[in-house]
Amino acid sequence: MKEYKLKINGNDYNVVIKDVQDSVASVEVNGSNFKVEFEKPINKPTAIKVVKTASSAPAVSPVSRPAAPAPTPGGTTVSSPLPGVIIDVCVKEGDTVKTGQKVLVLEAMKMENVIEATADGVVKSIKVNKGDSVLEGAPLVIIG
Repeated sequence: MKEYKLKINGNDYNVVIKDVQDSVASVEVNGSNFKVEFEKPINKPTAIKVVKTASSAPAVSPVSRPAAPAPTPGGTTVSSPLPGVIIDVCVKEGDTVKTGQKVLVLEAMKMENVIEATADGVVKSIKVNKGDSVLEGAPLVIIG
């Protein structure tokens, strides 16, 4: 189960992806349940179509992450998937994190993107601060 906090056109949305089977995902947006149908059955969704079940909320797509984390001496680097501004740092040095856990929030093109840990471990170093502008591929967090 993945959880995302998104801001779309100034509106806050809490999105929980509950289950994915073949080409259909069960999604909860601000407490309303939706069935989301992918254009074709694939492991990772790239394009989705919202099938209205209760209320009308905008379609939501997850942020794509690099396929493999960049290894560094003494840890795994979580890199920025796109250029933007760091709007929240959710961990601190010494915290234990699991793969998929939210570590940062990056704003890009007026969208909030959750940046997740790419490996299990302990946060060794945080390379950015809230308000920093980053480029695609910039190192954000080192996990050891």
